[in-house]
Amino acid sequence: MKQPDYPLDISVVVPLFNERESLPELTEWIRNVMTANRFAYELIFVDDGSRDGSWETVGALAATDPAVRGISFRRNYGKSAALYCGFEAARGEVVITMDADLQDSPDEIPELYRMVHDGGYDLVSGWKRERHDPIGKRWPSKLFNATARLMSGIRLHDFNCGLKAYRSKVIKSIEVYGEMHRYIPILAKNAGFDRIGEKVVFHRARKYGHSKFGWERAVKGYLDLVTVMFLSRFGRSPMYFFGGLGTLMFLFGAVAVIIIIAQKLNRQAAGLDFRPVTDQPLFFLCLLAVGLGVLLFLAGFLGELINRNATDRNRYLIDDRIGN
Repeated sequence: MKQPDYPLDISVVVPLFNERESLPELTEWIRNVMTANRFAYELIFVDDGSRDGSWETVGALAATDPAVRGISFRRNYGKSAALYCGFEAARGEVVITMDADLQDSPDEIPELYRMVHDGGYDLVSGWKRERHDPIGKRWPSKLFNATARLMSGIRLHDFNCGLKAYRSKVIKSIEVYGEMHRYIPILAKNAGFDRIGEKVVFHRARKYGHSKFGWERAVKGYLDLVTVMFLSRFGRSPMYFFGGLGTLMFLFGAVAVIIIIAQKLNRQAAGLDFRPVTDQPLFFLCLLAVGLGVLLFLAGFLGELINRNATDRNRYLIDDRIGN
């Protein structure tokens, strides 16, 4: 099989939202690292609907540096959408992602590249062992990562670290949507890329702006974890889950109803006192189980139909581009 021809060694994808102050410094830092290591690279900024002049700053940087490319969204779609479009545009053999706030160090890029290019990893995730974040952000992150490790079986300490390196075929083979950027290692594993490594990376204190983290993101994180674990097991065959559960509920309810009616008829035939079936709350609970079982089975059936006819869910309105 012919190996794909990659025109560049590295694509650096940087999603950003209102990070105008940090962009020139980040661009220069990345340029210095790439030049020192003689990497052929591109730097793709994905502006997720900023309103602080970030896009104008990207344009000015691209005017003086041919390695800089840009994608701008008309509105804020979220980090997953930014990564999805950045991945789609990337042309490098190895793709590096990092945040735009200067908390991720570009000095980590050469070793991350070598771990993927020479070390045989499909994906290498950064681990911010010493974090310069407020405690209200660190502890929810620890709890989230522990839960993700338990549910996925992937031994990573920091699933949500923005500094990661990927083999190009990994990011071309997965779909990142909603808030699934936290679970790219899980998505990669589900796609068959199970050579996942980890590297301790230096985490810097924020120099400009303020954190976009909020408690609503922690809640979304756990809901998304449930979603991705469900999709990894039943995404292609929802009938296995909904149909199986619905069948069990239907059989339980139906058998219980038959037993209740048979007991009533048996006591009536023997001339014993009996309680009318409709006076027994258990009878109605069993009917409810039968109804829910039918609904769950139908949900699985409809899920199968939708899955067979699904169209591309990733449609984002790009407002402008810089570079080819």
